[in-house]
Formats: sequence, C-alpha cells, structure tokens
Amino acid sequence: MKKIGFIGLGIMGSRMAANLQKTGYKLIIYNRTKAKGSFLLEKGAILGNSPKEVAQNCDIVITMLSTPEVVKEIATGKSGLLHGMKKDQLWINSSTVNPSFAKEMHQKSMEYQIRYIDAPVAGTKGPAESGELLFLTGGNHKDLEEASPLFDIMGKKTIHLGEIGKGAAMKMLINQLLGQSMVAFAEALTMGEAMGIQKEKLFNILLSSPVVAPVMSIIRPKLENDTYEAHFPLKWIQKDLHLSSISAYENGVATPNLNVTKEIFAQAKQHGLGDLDFSAIYKFLKHKK
Repeated sequence: MKKIGFIGLGIMGSRMAANLQKTGYKLIIYNRTKAKGSFLLEKGAILGNSPKEVAQNCDIVITMLSTPEVVKEIATGKSGLLHGMKKDQLWINSSTVNPSFAKEMHQKSMEYQIRYIDAPVAGTKGPAESGELLFLTGGNHKDLEEASPLFDIMGKKTIHLGEIGKGAAMKMLINQLLGQSMVAFAEALTMGEAMGIQKEKLFNILLSSPVVAPVMSIIRPKLENDTYEAHFPLKWIQKDLHLSSISAYENGVATPNLNVTKEIFAQAKQHGLGDLDFSAIYKFLKHKK
C-alpha cells in the first residue's frame, strides 16, 4: 500500500487524512501548526519537518491548503514539496484555488517532471469526516485512475471535468452560488423578522418553497440557535468569492451579484466574524447598525 504525504490539516484536511489512515494507509504529514496533526501522530502517522521532507518520503502528495499564496509557498518555497518529489511522482491538490492558478501549478510541476491533478472538494466538515465529499477533478485520465482509490475513501463521488483547471473552475461556481444563496436567505430572514413574521414560520415556509437552496435546511439549526461553529469559515468563502471574481475578470464575464456578495462577506470579516461559520452572515446582517 502506498505511503501518502498529506499537507494541510485544517477542518477539512485533518478529517480527510484520518479517513485514509483508518483504511490502512501510512501517512507522513505536515502542517504549519504542528498540534493539528497530533491525533494522527498518535495513531502512527509520521511528522515531516517540511513539505520537502514529506515529498521525499511518500509515494503520493495531497495538499489541502487555505489560499493560492499558501499553496505556492508550500510547493515552491525553499523547503517546498516540489524540491523533494521524484520524477513522475503524483501531486493531488485539493485546495480551493482559481483555475488559472491551478494551471500555473501544473506548469511548475511539469518543470520538475511531476504529475499534477487539481481535485478540490464540495462539502464541509461533516462530509469530510464521514468520507462523503464530492471530488471535482481536472487532469490526465491515467493519473486520476491512480488517485481514484484515495478519492473513494475520502469521498462518495468523483467527477472528472477535463483538463487541469476544470475541477477548480467547477469549485468556483459551486462556492459562488453557495455564498450568494446564503446572503439572499439571510437577507430574507432579516427582512421577514423586521416585518413581524415569526422566525419559525419564516423557516418553515421559505424552506418548503422552491426558491430557496436546499442547503439552507442543513444550515437552519445554526441560524435558529445563533451558534456558528465553523464548518466552513466565513473568511474562506470570502476568499473563494474573491477567486471567482478573478476568474470572471480573466474570462471577460460581468458578475455584479458576485462582487456585491464578496464585499458583504468582507465587511462581516472586518467586523470580527471571519473565524465563524459562513452562515454567521445572518448574524452580521441582522445586527449591523
């Protein structure tokens, strides 16, 4: 069984890595905050002192990192993973990045004769823990076949969308719609309450209507109880909306709704809500003076 290098052990990555470990894969891990990987180390994972060291001691590298800037540093920095990978080794990047950046990393990987797949995931903390993520992939068919046993453990379905960057492109669209839907629903709730409609009635009627995204039913308990433990931190959806706006600019597409939504989340982050779940945008809109 191949040894897997896993870099990035946040809310998503830690759970994805744990599922691989449960099924018998040997892990060598790296995270900038070392404590986040302690539970994996207790169960036999090996700690790498740098991304380069991880790459030198595994067969396949998976990255699950926060931003394109972090991915670039982890991959190409002085102790970056590309400096430790062997010819034809496979790098699976599950970080949410924009398509042009995915292509940039693919180009950089080719310079080192490294194979690259972009494989972002749709799903949050719960699906990551239960191994029910949706993998959105771009890359070579042969490389995807090699990666598929790992995807099958960490996710419930894998969709191959075509060349490098297409997986990243689809992830942009999904998170764009998620952010826009969240703001629209939060605005409707806030307005309904201001007009004197009971909150429970608002939930029951709006969520049973065809105009509300189904995911809002899953988010309902957070909004009802005013508890926003982060399954998908608000600061990261704001980042993803920003990446979508970059892609829109690069492709000459006008996205006024996207840009307004991005700035609403940016304001909420400036008000100290960045580390809460993205559904805390309701808290921001309801209490904003």
